[in-house]
Amino acid sequence: MIAAVAFEPRSLILLNLILALMMFGVSLSLRLEDFKRVVLSPIAPIAGLFAQFFLLPLATCLFTWALNIDPELALGMILVASCPGGSFSNIMTWLARGNVAVSVSMTAVSSLAAAILTPVNFAFYGWLNPYTREYLTKITIEPSSILILVLLVLALPLVLGMVTGRRLPDLVVRIQKPLRIFSLLVLMAFVAIAFSSNFALFLERFHSFFWLVVGHNLLALSLGYGMGLVLKLPVADRRAVTLEVGIQNSGLGLVILFTFFPEAGGMMLITAFWGVWHLVSGLTLSQIWARIPYE
Repeated sequence: MIAAVAFEPRSLILLNLILALMMFGVSLSLRLEDFKRVVLSPIAPIAGLFAQFFLLPLATCLFTWALNIDPELALGMILVASCPGGSFSNIMTWLARGNVAVSVSMTAVSSLAAAILTPVNFAFYGWLNPYTREYLTKITIEPSSILILVLLVLALPLVLGMVTGRRLPDLVVRIQKPLRIFSLLVLMAFVAIAFSSNFALFLERFHSFFWLVVGHNLLALSLGYGMGLVLKLPVADRRAVTLEVGIQNSGLGLVILFTFFPEAGGMMLITAFWGVWHLVSGLTLSQIWARIPYE
């Protein structure tokens, strides 16, 4: 195991609070109707969630197993695949002229579902791959601890944000844009910390983890788009599902690593570079789609 960065308890608390604030800002515009929409028009959101929480972790596990990828890098990929969709997918869906309602619905449901599915998928698929199974025992994973963390930094802020957005709509108008900018800056800060603390490892493994992240992100986008094609979803819905599956909450992945596995340098590099690359790929794809009419 290659040493990464260690945080003092107070620093870890601050990191968790920052991620919770990011989630609070994202959920200010969410409404109960976004959850009802999944019930009333379930095909697109459920297809996307199936691709995100089942197909992507499974495909990642098989991909890393088949290619015998370094256990630490492979486990980083499995962690990213186990995270829910990232909040920036909503903005990218809007830029791509996709169905924003589907994207928001998936973000809302996946953020709640992640409290259970993120630790379960990470533990299960990490164990299923024989190359990462031994490594899991070295980092002494505790799914219950990860579950509690995800509840505190995702589920609870989501509920509080929805309540605040409902009761204080004027406040939402004033703070939502600054919070989105803050979220992006914080994500970049997480990435910078991970890279700066693993600079030698970054140079040593750049040619391996760069292509792993690019290929993994392409796999995620392809699974989302493929589900849309198989189910013959409307083009706008297909774009939303694609971006939701392809934009992962790597900020959550980094907080999990900083909190529980601070010495897993390879995992941290994979997750940190995901935080950069999925913004590049997502914005590029959204700009291409924005120029392709579908009506």
